[in-house]
Amino acid sequence: MVAPTDIRSLSLDEVKNLVAEIGEKPYRAKQLWEWLWKKKARSFDDMSDLPKTFRAALADRTVLRPLVLVEEQLSQDGTVKCAFRTWDGHVVEGVLIPTPTRLTACISSQIGCSLSCSFCATGKLKRVRNLDSQEIYDQVVLIDQLAIKYHKEGLTNIVYMGMGEPLLNYANTLRSAERITAEDGLGMGARRITVSTAGIAKMIRKLADDGARFNLALSLHAANDAKRDRIMPINEHNSLSELKDALRYYTRTTRKEVTFEYILLRGFNDSLADAQELVKYASDVHAKVNLIEYNPIDSGGFGRTDAKDAEAFQRYLDRKGIIARIRRSRGRDIDAACGQLANKNKAVAKA
Repeated sequence: MVAPTDIRSLSLDEVKNLVAEIGEKPYRAKQLWEWLWKKKARSFDDMSDLPKTFRAALADRTVLRPLVLVEEQLSQDGTVKCAFRTWDGHVVEGVLIPTPTRLTACISSQIGCSLSCSFCATGKLKRVRNLDSQEIYDQVVLIDQLAIKYHKEGLTNIVYMGMGEPLLNYANTLRSAERITAEDGLGMGARRITVSTAGIAKMIRKLADDGARFNLALSLHAANDAKRDRIMPINEHNSLSELKDALRYYTRTTRKEVTFEYILLRGFNDSLADAQELVKYASDVHAKVNLIEYNPIDSGGFGRTDAKDAEAFQRYLDRKGIIARIRRSRGRDIDAACGQLANKNKAVAKA
């Protein structure tokens, strides 16, 4: 049996063809498209200005499968961790991260992850499947509603830094970003969106060739191959030199800088020698650096760098001309901080 078509997987031209097949006037396609993306309809019944016969015909030929918010946890610092259920019963997490100047949605691109980074709880889950572009889009819609609920304002930023590797779900990542930024979508500026990758050289080059308008961040975490191999298996097939070439191509082609994400792991990558290697590598790429506090996970095997050592590391980078800031962890008390998303919630037990 052929699975029904999710109507939001169709392009505008395909929607126009569908409307014509049903026998409706062409202007109905624009109305339908607006309901799907700008008005964020969650069912055909929501589309109140479309004729009932048209809505029934749409329901006969297609389905509309919105992501469902099934659980929310509020941290002491205002962070909100969300569990979303997909149409086929899986659970994926996203996070609302409030700061004094931003309200950021941290969203997922895959159910689980296949990269097995040793410092990351998500990496200990198996990858179930890629999220569709509309499922990624729905995370933004639902987290934006939570931002208004808890903070009286909508989202200002989006980061693809939740579960999964966005560049291993390339087409859906790009289409979701296009719908999020489109005038007939959510209308958010591309400069407010950051996609974070563990480092897939050929896909970074493809981003450049495809003219991706969002910001790019690379999860670096070590600036020599021996150490990076130990904590990030992906480095064995995407060495630092290959990544450097790809990042240089990206920055030349797009004229956009990149950001390195660097989790400080006590006694592993936080020494002066590590800082010197990071300065050299970041200088070669013209990248800025976010230093991230390590957040403990089950059987992680790492410790958090002391605050004074982290600040000394940052000051060294600054003295050498590398823009660096320490990104403070938020939501750690509800396992919502960087590297902690692992579906430890009631929603998974009920799935």
